[in-house]
Amino acid sequence: MTEILATVIFLFSLFFLLGSSVWVGLSLIGVAWLGIELFTSRPAGDAMITTIWTGASSWTLTALPLFIWMGEILYRTRLSEDMFKGLSPWMRWLPGGLLHTNIAGCTLFAAVSGSSAATLTTVGKMSIPELRKRGYPEYMIIGTLAGAATLGLMIPPSLTLIVYGVSINESITKLFMAGVIPGLILSLLFMLYIVFWYFYFPNERPAEEKSIGIIQMISESKFLLPILALVIIVIGSMYFGWATATEAAAVGVVGALTLAFSQGSLTWKTFSNSLMGATRTSAMIALILMGAAFLSLSMGFTGLPRALANYIDGLNLSPIVLIASLTIFYIILGMFLDGISSVVLTMAIVEPMIRQAGIDVIWFGIFVVVVVEMAQVTPPIGFNLFVLQGMTKHEISYIAKTAIPMVALMVLMVIILVIWPELATWLPDTIRQRGN
Repeated sequence: MTEILATVIFLFSLFFLLGSSVWVGLSLIGVAWLGIELFTSRPAGDAMITTIWTGASSWTLTALPLFIWMGEILYRTRLSEDMFKGLSPWMRWLPGGLLHTNIAGCTLFAAVSGSSAATLTTVGKMSIPELRKRGYPEYMIIGTLAGAATLGLMIPPSLTLIVYGVSINESITKLFMAGVIPGLILSLLFMLYIVFWYFYFPNERPAEEKSIGIIQMISESKFLLPILALVIIVIGSMYFGWATATEAAAVGVVGALTLAFSQGSLTWKTFSNSLMGATRTSAMIALILMGAAFLSLSMGFTGLPRALANYIDGLNLSPIVLIASLTIFYIILGMFLDGISSVVLTMAIVEPMIRQAGIDVIWFGIFVVVVVEMAQVTPPIGFNLFVLQGMTKHEISYIAKTAIPMVALMVLMVIILVIWPELATWLPDTIRQRGN
């Protein structure tokens, strides 16, 4: 009975605060404070101070602001222009032509950013005008960009995976490695969608791109070398065990500063703006994490997570049915909350459930990222939709319609992960074997 009452109070208080436009982090802290006061004899202030300090002083969490800063620095360079120059010679011969630069560009920038919004803005500010100028259909330009930008949540360094890892106390490096293969497969699915459009709607094809020689293609590739080198250094150092996620992030920041300096983009204004942008984003995420840690403690006192896990276990649901239910749950939740908030808000309850069901927590992290990716392009609170609205001046409803095929492909990616879970676990297992 106590668990039922606690559930009602927690949910009512949380939705009331969120509906009142209170910051997510403060809403979580407020609900947790109420739970401590109502259901325990422990002083709420002491519990909050201890829990928040413990959650905020995690060494693993230091990777978060560093990776955010790396992305902020690169966002303010000429990276988008250079990426388009370097990618377009190799993409133009594919069925669908330069539309593939949306996918390839987002995949590449995601490997140094970790942010969906930064990926979308960086790639979009160059690709949208260029693709419009060449006569590509508007719905394909916007739809492919909206979907591909979500790869910033999957391909390492993913901010969502860092938050997930901190929430369940799991290795960030293993989670990063788990996201590589699924991220590349999702990129391939997006590109296959463009190929399908090319052959199924021949009347919508723009004029054929002017062919260029292999020498010129190789010459244009020089624009990609700096960003490729940075990707290899950051991800490679973690894969081979030369650096932890935090150390790789520090190396990435130095590399991003070097790249910006070599391009002539590193001015005092660029440096200070990138630092302040990273500080604001990091502070926002840290507040959410601190609130989530306090809420987890509060719910733990009520026994709610354990009771719910035991209840789900008593239903004897198969892991596949449980995953299907959680997919629907996260899609609905993602319509109202951003990905990071969805993860930290639910982990206290969901983690015991998946462990009890015998689901691999590394695999589940990739699953969660895929389903919260959908939240970036589903109304009413799809963040990528608002970013694209600012860039293209289209209505939210139009942008959401163009992204429907990409959402369908993300659902397909969930099915692929369920059928072949090794896609997410093989690389982390390889890392574990190297460590042994």
